[in-house]
Amino acid sequence: MQSSPSSTTHAPHSGLQRGLGTAGALGANIIDMVGVGPFITLPLIVAAMGGPQAMLGWMLGAVLALCDGCTWSELGTAHPEAGGSYAYLKHSFPPKWGKAFSFLYAWQLLFSAPLSIASGCIGFAQYLSWFFPHMSHAVQSAVAMCACLACTALLFQPVRKLGVATRILGVAVLATLAAVIAIGFTHFSAKLAFSFPAGAFHIDGAFLIGLGSGLLISAYDYWGYYNVCFLGGEVRNPERTIPRAVLGSIAIVGTLYLAMNVAVLGVLPWQSLATEDAGARQYTIAVFTQTAFASHGWAHMAASAAVVLIALASIASVFALLFGYSRIPFAAAQDGNFPAVFGKLHAKHRVPTVALLTLCGVTLLCCLLRLQEVIASLVVVRIVFQFLLQGVAVMLPKHRKERQKEGRFRMPLYPLPTIAAMCGFVYILASRPKLLVELRPVTFVLISGLLIYGLRVWRQRTVHS
Repeated sequence: MQSSPSSTTHAPHSGLQRGLGTAGALGANIIDMVGVGPFITLPLIVAAMGGPQAMLGWMLGAVLALCDGCTWSELGTAHPEAGGSYAYLKHSFPPKWGKAFSFLYAWQLLFSAPLSIASGCIGFAQYLSWFFPHMSHAVQSAVAMCACLACTALLFQPVRKLGVATRILGVAVLATLAAVIAIGFTHFSAKLAFSFPAGAFHIDGAFLIGLGSGLLISAYDYWGYYNVCFLGGEVRNPERTIPRAVLGSIAIVGTLYLAMNVAVLGVLPWQSLATEDAGARQYTIAVFTQTAFASHGWAHMAASAAVVLIALASIASVFALLFGYSRIPFAAAQDGNFPAVFGKLHAKHRVPTVALLTLCGVTLLCCLLRLQEVIASLVVVRIVFQFLLQGVAVMLPKHRKERQKEGRFRMPLYPLPTIAAMCGFVYILASRPKLLVELRPVTFVLISGLLIYGLRVWRQRTVHS
């Protein structure tokens, strides 16, 4: 990768301030990636894979993320602007297609981003139910909504202060993962951790379907390595900061995920994780901690401390998601490809106020759902409208020309990592047993988005004529 001073001002600021350095960007990615996901979905991936071979899902998920991370790094250094994917689709496709695809991406974000943010809020509320076992779904929803409102309020700060906050929260999240890993390896049983069932790695139809389900879950848990790309207009030295944050966060979190998987399986039998009521699933790590310290009188207190740390990690992910996603409708509005009201900034803190409050409002509604109801639809929508389109974009002639300029990250063996990532995403879709049902949200978003986009184009032509 070559660097160029001019690349730091490649994108117009549009009123945003470039105050986010490498440490803050890396922290924003990490807290987005971790959140509550791996702590709740660990039993799901063990059940999907049918045993300790779930670690294969984490490893292949990391490879998929690294390959796709190369795509994000290429596009992020070529177009370091607010909005990330919106800018990449706009610049990389021919003008008419680029404008349509970027609009559709911004449109689907109004549905998919709140689902993603709500998953962190719901996870926060579910882990708090450890202290209130009889908490109803309605109360959990109210707690989740309060978490969303609190994070939204905290985001009305200058970007430099937000960078400090992401670093602090990033350290807290890493400390949580490190604590889980330390507890597991100090109470480790290799016999438990590597008790593979007969035929665990026999490749047949059931294995491939299970691997696809495991990859979907691990993909959900890894997502967030690209958060810095949405903040491209606020990043200092993007030609260095973006690739370091993207690829660095994948390497750090991938290592921790694999270690956590092995550590937990070395304490809790995988058969107990694969059952329907494994520690109520929603606080598996608390059960893991209590089991590890079962011989001590303070075992329950230790489990409660784990719950507090994981609740903090989930709040951190909500903070990071709202931080990053609010810049996408803002970027589309600044570009004239979305309602202009989304382009308004807070007079003092230069925060995209309307975009942030809109995402908060829709997220409040999504907090009424159950966690398992949002993950599959979220992954399918994102693969179709974001990852596959970007994979195509990075191989188009416009980007091939752009990547030759100075200050651009150039993936090794271009474009093989992108092709590998696209194949991985297609495999996840193809392995879904209810794919046609899960594609219904995609169809709704696509048809409604095309209708609204067509109406906007028609109105613009009418005004100009």
